Amino acid sequence: MRIVTYNVNGLRSAMTKGFTEWLKTDPADVICLQEVKAHRDNVDFQQFEQLGYQDYWFPAQKKGYSGVAILTKIKPDHLQYGNGYMQSDAEGRVIRADFGDISIINTYIPSGTTGDERQTYKYQWLDEFYEYLQLLRKERPNLIVVGDYNIAHKPIDIHNPVANKDSSGYLPEERAWMSKLFDNGFVDTFRHFNPGPDQYSWWSFRANARNNNKGWRIDYINVTTPLQERLANAAIWQDVKHSDHCPVYLQLK
Repeated sequence: MRIVTYNVNGLRSAMTKGFTEWLKTDPADVICLQEVKAHRDNVDFQQFEQLGYQDYWFPAQKKGYSGVAILTKIKPDHLQYGNGYMQSDAEGRVIRADFGDISIINTYIPSGTTGDERQTYKYQWLDEFYEYLQLLRKERPNLIVVGDYNIAHKPIDIHNPVANKDSSGYLPEERAWMSKLFDNGFVDTFRHFNPGPDQYSWWSFRANARNNNKGWRIDYINVTTPLQERLANAAIWQDVKHSDHCPVYLQLK
C-alpha cells in the first residue's frame, strides 16, 4: 500500500495549479488531504473518479475552512467521520478509513498561530486526540496517523529553531506532545528512513522561503509499532508544488 498525506491549502486552488495532472502520475493508492476548504458538491470530483479514485469527505461546517478528505483506489471496509469531539468534528478535522487490519486516520491538527485562544484550543485538541488514539488502539492496533500536525518536533525539523522557539508549532508543550506520541508506541516513518537535515514539508509564502528551503516539517505519517516491520519506504516530495505544503509519502510492504 502506498500512502500520501498532503495539505492542499484549498483543493479547488490546488486543482488550478496541476493537482489533477499530478494524480494522473499515480502517486499513491490512498491520498489523504487536509485543509480542503470545500464540500464535495462544489468540487469537480468526477476528475478523481475518472482516475480510479473513490473520494470521501469530512468538511468543516464553516464554508471555505479546514476539512479533510481521502482519495483511494482501494475500497475501504469502513469509514468513520470525526473522532467524537464536538468542536473538532464541526471543524472537519478527522476522518478514518479501515483497510483490512489497518486503520488510516487522516487529521488536520489545529494551528495556534492566530492567538492565545486558538493555542489553548490546540492543547485541548491534542489531549483529546491522544485519548482517542489510545482507545482506538485497543480495538485497532495497526494505526497509521497521517496529516498536518502543525508541529515541528525537533530542531532538525525546522530551519531556524532558535528564532522560532516561541512560535506556535514549535512550542515546548507541542513538541513534548509529539515526544509522548513517539514514546508510547508510534513511529515517525519519515525519520525511520531519512535521518538527515533540511527536509521540510511546509514553507511560508513570505521571504521566498520555499526557494531558499527555509521550511518546517509539520506533515507526518506515523504508525503504531506493530506496523514497523512492514515499512518499505518514506519520502517528502518537495518538488510537488500545488500548495504551501508538499506531499509526504509512505510505502508499506
